[in-house]
Amino acid sequence: MARCLFSIMIGCALASAGFAQTASPLGANRPAAVAPVVAPALVPGSLMRPRRENPVVSIQEFVRLDGQMTNTLRGIGIVTGLNKTGDSGKELALARPLAEVYKNNGNPIGELKDLANSKSAALVTLSVTVPEGGGREGDALDVFVQVSHSASSLKGGTLIISPLLGPTPKSPIFAMASGPIIIEETDVPTSGRIRGGAVLTRDIRPARVGESFNLILRPPFRSYQVARTIASEINDLHANLDATEGSFEPIAVAVDETMVHVTIPAPEQRNTTGFMASVMGKKFSPSLLDLPAMVVVNERTGSIVVTADVEISAVTVGNDKLVITTTTPPPVPSAQDPRVSQQNWAEFGTTGTGADRARIQDLLEAFKQLNVPAKEQIQILAQIHQAGRLHARFVRE
Repeated sequence: MARCLFSIMIGCALASAGFAQTASPLGANRPAAVAPVVAPALVPGSLMRPRRENPVVSIQEFVRLDGQMTNTLRGIGIVTGLNKTGDSGKELALARPLAEVYKNNGNPIGELKDLANSKSAALVTLSVTVPEGGGREGDALDVFVQVSHSASSLKGGTLIISPLLGPTPKSPIFAMASGPIIIEETDVPTSGRIRGGAVLTRDIRPARVGESFNLILRPPFRSYQVARTIASEINDLHANLDATEGSFEPIAVAVDETMVHVTIPAPEQRNTTGFMASVMGKKFSPSLLDLPAMVVVNERTGSIVVTADVEISAVTVGNDKLVITTTTPPPVPSAQDPRVSQQNWAEFGTTGTGADRARIQDLLEAFKQLNVPAKEQIQILAQIHQAGRLHARFVRE
């Protein structure tokens, strides 16, 4: 067996802007940054900027309202209908609540030992994620189910109706969960999902907006440039709404790289919902944000998302799992036993210097030619980033 190293020499300069694999429109054709400020006649010290073109994104894509956050409901339940893959009936953690279920349904169990031979039920933990905007009574949300004891599989199981509480020990009941379990990853049958299995029994709502509010930038977009641009766009919106010339005062201020503070104008405080809709729906060109180049990977699904402006410096990648296998002496081929040859080989080189850069698309194309598995691609990209050769923000989900 001879071992073949997969080597890639990268040194060509970025020549074009096109997405590799899945792409985000936020990074496409990103020009040089343009200072996003309001008219200097209205805000002293501001810089002029050209008229914005191609307003394809809105403020709500980059921020969330302070106080609006995802919430988690939790609970413990019993899954029944398992084909001998559940917990042992000898485990008191299962036997006691299961006996209580029988009792509450008019069929009390004489002694817990009567459940000793049961393996058709399992004790599970439950969790539900309530979205940022909260939920209303009657909303149906997905339930995530996971084995908590010795059950080997939840395939074919159904969750008995179970209460869901808030995250703190003394939280009230916010929802009830039940339904058949879907195993999403066949190699992990001990966890699954119940689609729409949790029904809220009470509202979960964020606090109402008063005379002002804060916009929190989402983590991938946090920078002073983005915060200043969003504040400027809100001020422009207010300037357009304010018909009294010369009376305009900025209402939005970039506090830091993570937050923009907005004061609701007095005339708009009678209709805060309409004003919030105008602010969050304000569209502008993403080129004003000067967003960083990004590589977003998900090791569980094997997905790689890159923006078109990602570059890499000269680097050589070696992988000892790419091998050439030979058999000596070679077998004699026949119709029943033909000789099959398979060779993974690609030559990838440039004549550029080490100071030049190449597109990450070229590296991903080489991976494709060599049939490098997605998870190994992610590991290689992580190592290139750690070596300082991947010129982008590297995000692992």
